[in-house]
Amino acid sequence: MKYSINAPHVPDAPGPFSMGTTAGRLIFTAGQVALDPRHPDRIVEGGVASQLERILDIVEELLGECDCSVVDVAKATLYLTCFDDLPEAEAVISRRFPVPAPALSVVEVSRLPLGALVEMDCIACR
Repeated sequence: MKYSINAPHVPDAPGPFSMGTTAGRLIFTAGQVALDPRHPDRIVEGGVASQLERILDIVEELLGECDCSVVDVAKATLYLTCFDDLPEAEAVISRRFPVPAPALSVVEVSRLPLGALVEMDCIACR
């Protein structure tokens, strides 16, 4: 069975999708951008590091609803509008994900919702 994840401190999905779902032991987060908690129609101020910190806060909230944390993330995909921002993003990932780190794919994209610089989705296993 598949279930939607509803976390109280995570803004609602801006479209016809779930912010996260579970399927058996797997947890999938939708691609998350750094929605400002006070103004969910805006991205938090700052560069890639600030945005990725907010994204990981959202991911942790979603995983927490399933009694999981970033320790349980097996795979993540990072979408950057500028590949030159990868070292800054990797510094955040290194600090926020424990060892062994999840498998990571990085993709450069031309544009992200609301002008975001970075987006991330994750797959975790409980």
